[in-house]
Amino acid sequence: MYGELKIFAGRAHPALAGEISTYLDLPLGQVRCTNFSDGELFVQLEENVRGSDAFIIQPTCTPVNDNLMELLVILDAMKRSSASRVTAVLPYYGYARQDKKDAPRVPITSKLVADLLSQAGADRILTMDLHAAQIQGFFNIPVDHLFAAPVLLEAIRDLDIPDLVIVSPDAGGVERARAIGKRLQADLAIVDKRRTGPNKTAVMHVIGDVADKSVLILDDIIDTAGTLTHTVQALKDKGAKRVLAAGVHGVLSGPALNRLDESVIEEVLITNTTPLEEKLKLCSKLRSLSVAPLLGEAIKRIHLNSSVSSLFI
Repeated sequence: MYGELKIFAGRAHPALAGEISTYLDLPLGQVRCTNFSDGELFVQLEENVRGSDAFIIQPTCTPVNDNLMELLVILDAMKRSSASRVTAVLPYYGYARQDKKDAPRVPITSKLVADLLSQAGADRILTMDLHAAQIQGFFNIPVDHLFAAPVLLEAIRDLDIPDLVIVSPDAGGVERARAIGKRLQADLAIVDKRRTGPNKTAVMHVIGDVADKSVLILDDIIDTAGTLTHTVQALKDKGAKRVLAAGVHGVLSGPALNRLDESVIEEVLITNTTPLEEKLKLCSKLRSLSVAPLLGEAIKRIHLNSSVSSLFI
């Protein structure tokens, strides 16, 4: 058993950190994060962490590099302050899409980030819905990889959609879509897409019957919403009656919100692994789902050395 459980947060997502704090009935630890005039970061822990079991909540979302660097500096501060164990909690793992060499002379940045986190002082990682499951293997420290499926399942069931078909927008998401579809006793469809460049996709064709059906597109990351809107058009062309969507990580950068507003999508379910407060004000189709209880329960079980596997559905 490690020392006293303490949770801290950087500046990336204070709302989620607050929800996790409430779930655990534990105050957030005091940490001061400021910037010098040239942009350099200064961090100071304002309470004793010697011998404690510390968890740092910091999704590496926009601005990715700033939030990643802040997490690394907090980890270093924890290590130098003699915390017994330090767990980096990354609800959203930035750079996850750069997980392999798929072109000449390119980096595997998700492996680089894994090395940085380990070297900075992380003893273990808690994350959610990695873009590629093999990223767990980039670490030489324990990784607890949660899935937002229970949260999404509950929300989709509440919608009570008749003739539902779960749609994977690409081949990589088939396993996720099949698992959700099986629990909802819904049919499965797959959209064959070809990526033409970064943030650019061209939909090819739909595999499965969606004619006169209500379809729900299930994706892990919704970034510029280009894939999503192209998928919507392909499904509509095949006769889909209603189109909804659900995603885990709402990056929603660039033209994403405008694209969603202008599309025929009725509603987009999205979890709060990244900050959504401002985006919800700008797009009425977004509906936020909280993963704080899931992350809070995982933190509690890790601290108590009890099983986390029941959360991995």
